[in-house]
Amino acid sequence: QVQLVESGGGLVQAGGSLRLSCAASGSIFSISHMGWYRQAPGKQRELVALIISGVTTNYADSVKGRFTISRDNAKNTVYLQMNSLKSEDTAVYYCAAKIRPTGWPSQRDYWGQGTQVTVSS
Repeated sequence: QVQLVESGGGLVQAGGSLRLSCAASGSIFSISHMGWYRQAPGKQRELVALIISGVTTNYADSVKGRFTISRDNAKNTVYLQMNSLKSEDTAVYYCAAKIRPTGWPSQRDYWGQGTQVTVSS
């Protein structure tokens, strides 16, 4: 069974940095998209950053120049380096991926359990 496990959240002061990790495990044939979403209290979940086929990246305007998404294909792991953190970055961060499990004819969407990031001002 395929699953995504996140780590790296926590409490940090404004201006600080955090690095989130998300490892995909299980019977995986291929992974195309991997990304990070976040949901702040009372707000809708939003896309933060996306990496496609380990090459193409997209970022929300609010994090451009501060966050960097990367992927280690050998480890099926995606990272989100977050620098110059602001209080408005406080949210639960979710990892997501489009994965084709072994033996399946197509991709499925998978989500991690979420990790809390709190930025104090």
